[in-house]
Amino acid sequence: MTEVRTRRSAAETREQVLAVTADLFYWQGIRATGIDKVAAAAGVAPTTLYRLFASKDDLVRAYLERAEEGYLEWLEEAAGAAGAPADRVVGVFEALLRVTDPADFRGCPFLMALAEFPDPAHPAHVQAMRTKATVRARLRRLVDELAVPDPDQLADQLSLVMEGIYAAVPAHGDRGPAGQAPAVARALIAAQARP
Repeated sequence: MTEVRTRRSAAETREQVLAVTADLFYWQGIRATGIDKVAAAAGVAPTTLYRLFASKDDLVRAYLERAEEGYLEWLEEAAGAAGAPADRVVGVFEALLRVTDPADFRGCPFLMALAEFPDPAHPAHVQAMRTKATVRARLRRLVDELAVPDPDQLADQLSLVMEGIYAAVPAHGDRGPAGQAPAVARALIAAQARP
């Protein structure tokens, strides 16, 4: 009996490669994962992969762009719940704890990319920095709804708490220091709200 292969479109193949890439790069590291490994896991020839992505740097950039898109969608959903502005901000940290379960979480993919590509001119570094700036700007917009005296300071403080979750969960689990993030966010908001 012969196996019947279904042909995928270039767009479907690209999505398959990016899905496999996301898993491999996240769990095994970007530099540690070669193109041949990605191609084999995606079930495509390396030449097909290079037709879709001109270089590994292009694949890394596409991986980070896709991760950013998903992350920003998640952030909008986490912050979009109805309620008082302070509850919306704290809700982001509560939601973040739910998606950083140690069983499924190795760390922030953007921080990991920054660690693997410290050269500020590298496309992966540039993309990861752009994502971090976009997230900080979104936190700033949430803070604007609070009408606090120093919104930039509060947005920076909340960004620091967010980054702390990414560092604390792999090291201590979600019941360790990271579990305090919603209470810390609420305390920071309350401190700014005092006259």
